[in-house]
This record gives sequence, structure tokens and C-alpha cells, in this order.
Amino acid sequence: MGLGGCIILIAVGAILTFATDWHMQGVNLDLVGVILMLVGLIGVTAFSSIARRRRVVVPPTTTVVEEERHHHTRDGYSDGYGL
Repeated sequence: MGLGGCIILIAVGAILTFATDWHMQGVNLDLVGVILMLVGLIGVTAFSSIARRRRVVVPPTTTVVEEERHHHTRDGYSDGYGL
């Protein structure tokens, strides 16, 4: 779940907690809203800590180019003369 999903959870939880006056049997919508807001806040903190770890800057390293050595063996077949 990304940052957008966490923000949506917080918004839906706040709407259920503060903006509704529905009463359902067996379901406490205020408690459900608080739980959704807590899960959203936990998700935002986890996402931000993971994103902070990904942004570690690594200094550039020098590239070493090795020369390719060609070993030519003249066995009479691979060089075209043995045909």
C-alpha cells in the first residue's frame, strides 16, 4: 500500500469518526474510524521510513576497463585455412 492508500484510510476514518451520525447494530462506526486512522498513520510512518532508506546517496565510483586479450591459436581449422 502506497502513500495515497494510507492517506485515503486516514480520510475515510476521519469521516466515519467525526462526520457521520449513523447507528448500526453490532458495529461502532466511531471505533472503526479510529482504527482506520491509526492504520493509515502507521502506514504513512512505515512508508516514509522506507522511502528515506531508499534515498541514500552513494558516491560515484571509478570504472575500470580491462583490455581483452585475444588468444589466436592456429590449429588449421578455425582460421579458415583448413577447409
